[in-house]
Amino acid sequence: MSEDVKSAIQEMGSTFAEFKKVNDERLEKLEKGESTADLDSKMAKIEAKLDSMEEINQKLTVAEQSQAEVKEQVSKLETVIKRPNSGFDTKQVDDYMNAFDHYCRKGIDALSPDEKKALTVSNDSTGGYLAPPEYVRELLKEITEISPIRSIARVRSTGQRSIQIPKKTATFSAQWVAESGTRSETEGYTVGLEELPAHEHYALVDISEQDLEDSVFDLEAEMQSEFAEQFAKAEGAAFVSGNAIGKPEGFMSNSNVAEVVSGDANLITADSLISLVHNIKADYGKNGVFVFNRSTLAAIRKLKDTAGQYVFQAGMSLQGGVMNTILGQPYVEATDMPSVAAGAFPVAFGDFRRAYMILDRVNLAVLRDPFTQATTGNVRYVARRRVGGQVVQAEAINKLKIAAS
Repeated sequence: MSEDVKSAIQEMGSTFAEFKKVNDERLEKLEKGESTADLDSKMAKIEAKLDSMEEINQKLTVAEQSQAEVKEQVSKLETVIKRPNSGFDTKQVDDYMNAFDHYCRKGIDALSPDEKKALTVSNDSTGGYLAPPEYVRELLKEITEISPIRSIARVRSTGQRSIQIPKKTATFSAQWVAESGTRSETEGYTVGLEELPAHEHYALVDISEQDLEDSVFDLEAEMQSEFAEQFAKAEGAAFVSGNAIGKPEGFMSNSNVAEVVSGDANLITADSLISLVHNIKADYGKNGVFVFNRSTLAAIRKLKDTAGQYVFQAGMSLQGGVMNTILGQPYVEATDMPSVAAGAFPVAFGDFRRAYMILDRVNLAVLRDPFTQATTGNVRYVARRRVGGQVVQAEAINKLKIAAS
């Protein structure tokens, strides 16, 4: 761990200690019916400081949650890319990268016959050329860093438009039998197949012709950054609340995900979070992660359990730990989660690695469009990729519902 990270963790701990002290004073004054205007102003400044430091905590949490998954994903991606049906053949990566860069800068007509031969035409009717494997790998790494759900879900790669995943629909049940009695065949264990499709989505990036003519301009990095941000935002929303119609199914949209109702209308309570944690099987809870947005985190920071202990703990206060926790469990922020409101579902908890699967189709097609933005001096690039998402084990996660009344 770097000294900068250690320093940030210590500062987070001391800032939260100050937060607790001021909040306790505020609560005491509220009980006495006294004004808290001076403390409210102080609290707002401390909360703003905690929010600014939360980015570091989220990076640590995402890195911790996704470290093994990312390594496995990249390894599988490399394997899939090399398959004959992935859209790539055995061309040298350098030749492909050079040809792809030349195509993006100058267009297909400017390419030499060898460069044209090096590129792989997208088999999609909308045209374009497949990005090189290395380009796809780097893009996925950037998307994973931005998309919080990827860090906690299970991710698979494929060269196809969908995959079949096994789904256990029933199980054997144990039977009692007397000594020397007949052991009849038990019934019930069946495993079916469920399709997990990869849905298409696209991103647009406009680059000025002046930049394209500059040989020093890093076109690859610029496009990767823009595409990654757009794809991450789109898929992030779908992984949370997608309706599975032309897009992934969100884990909050799945009707089989059980819900725990808070005891108070319009409020999130410490007791409801405790109930949420203990409502799923221990096997899922040991790898459980909270998911909520930034405004919900602000509300949770102020909650205490019946023993008067804050449910939020700064990472530095945990022996050997570096991440902030809620009830001892890590959390990730997802911008697209609902905020606390009557009838809303602002929090999810569980083992997302077992509950939710993301499917990446490795092919990425890029179309260079020199006409649409020609009058503005820009060249438009359209990137298309396919991504799927689906709840595969609903019992591994629960969601918290705020009571309506």
